Amino acid sequence: MFFSALLIVFISLWFTNMLVRKIAADERERVRLWADAIQHKANLVNYTNAFFERVREEERKKVRLWAETNKKIISASLDEDLTFYLRIISDNTTIPVILTDKENKIVNAVNVNFDKDTVPYLNGKLKDEFTVFEPISMYGQYIYYKESKVYTDLRNVLDDLIKSFFTEIVNNSASVPVIITDSTKSHVIAYGNVDSSVIKNNKLLQHTLDEMESQNDPVVIDILSYGKQYIFYKNSFLLMQLKYYPFFQFLVIGLFIIIAYILFSIARRSEQNQVWVGMAKETAHQIGTPLSSLMAWMEILKMKNIDSEMTVEMQKDVKRLENITERFSKIGSPPVMQQENLVMIISDTIDYLKTRTSSKIAFHLKTAGSNILLPLNKHLFEWVIENICKNSIDAMNGEGTIEIKISIEGFNSSNVIIDISDTGKGLHKSNFKNIFHPGFTSKKRGWGLGLSLARRIIEDYHKGKIFVKSSVIGKGTTIRIVLSKNSKQLKIND
Repeated sequence: MFFSALLIVFISLWFTNMLVRKIAADERERVRLWADAIQHKANLVNYTNAFFERVREEERKKVRLWAETNKKIISASLDEDLTFYLRIISDNTTIPVILTDKENKIVNAVNVNFDKDTVPYLNGKLKDEFTVFEPISMYGQYIYYKESKVYTDLRNVLDDLIKSFFTEIVNNSASVPVIITDSTKSHVIAYGNVDSSVIKNNKLLQHTLDEMESQNDPVVIDILSYGKQYIFYKNSFLLMQLKYYPFFQFLVIGLFIIIAYILFSIARRSEQNQVWVGMAKETAHQIGTPLSSLMAWMEILKMKNIDSEMTVEMQKDVKRLENITERFSKIGSPPVMQQENLVMIISDTIDYLKTRTSSKIAFHLKTAGSNILLPLNKHLFEWVIENICKNSIDAMNGEGTIEIKISIEGFNSSNVIIDISDTGKGLHKSNFKNIFHPGFTSKKRGWGLGLSLARRIIEDYHKGKIFVKSSVIGKGTTIRIVLSKNSKQLKIND
């Protein structure tokens, strides 16, 4: 199922990435076509502007010709034919011209939008309007002129064309982020699909312009009377989204798989716990019946005056069976924690094990004091010490030394440390954590549950820590248990 899920995820990612690449390619093509169209339109605007300048120059030549014609007529002799010059003057139906004397009194005016009878003098705004070009002096009179209406209309058309050109750039259908700057590349003329905060922040603006220039060369336009301008643009927001979409999809699928795995693990662990609790309670129930019989037989043996040493040891074993039964019966229920003497519990457990293990096994207990009180569940903690010691005995093949050292350290002496060392065959570092997993065992026979149970008792019930402190192949292993005196805050110095 796991590999099938991986295959489905791989196919889904592959197909999605293929679609994303196709859409991204189409989007890039749209951006390219947009840039080409902008370049062509920029060329068209430049051409139109150049044509406009030629018309403007022709207008000026026409005015100069008209002024020279007037001079020629005034200075001509009586018998000279002036038909050609008069035709030039009469043909002027577009250029606004005002003739004044030295006091700026209007003598004559043609092609103007005011009545010369109501406006006797050339002054104020009217004079400003007609002095864009230097007036022509003619025998004590002055000829003022300005651009023709045709030229003015043409210029307005050109301005509208340039404005619409910029508007079309910034409001493009391809959603391309655009910034138009002047020749210094610092002053923004127009922008579109870009956050206004970017434009207001000089550093951010420069960074954005550099980023745009790194993706695409800016389009350069040089419009007369407007100067050189740069059109910066970069990939559309959609294209940027498509670029990162596969990574986002992979992250979402990864999170989904992790969450599914966690939920599956929790469900599996819960099921295992239920089976374990049920098995433990059933075991306690099954042991209860023969244990009651053994207790009765013990009383009968006492009445028959059997060797007291034998009956005492048998009594200890029966008592141990009672403890084991109680341990199993309490699995799955919150353990009762009481202040217990840790040294006493470990000492009693060692004494019990000594009489039931090989005489070649030496036990040594080193403690920082004889009375160390901790919140413990006595029966469960004894079980932990037994399991660790039995594993050590198996690792030493029935011959060696087990040393248990109890010390106190931590802030305000709040932590109690128990180091259980043996002289067994040791562990590889890769197995330091594995030995606490259910089912892990190095023996030919066994369920591999002892240390797993020990970890649950220490970490889940006593809120402590248990781990392999050190191990050397062929020399032995040290397992450390850390418990807190207040059972609320555990501080460990590894």
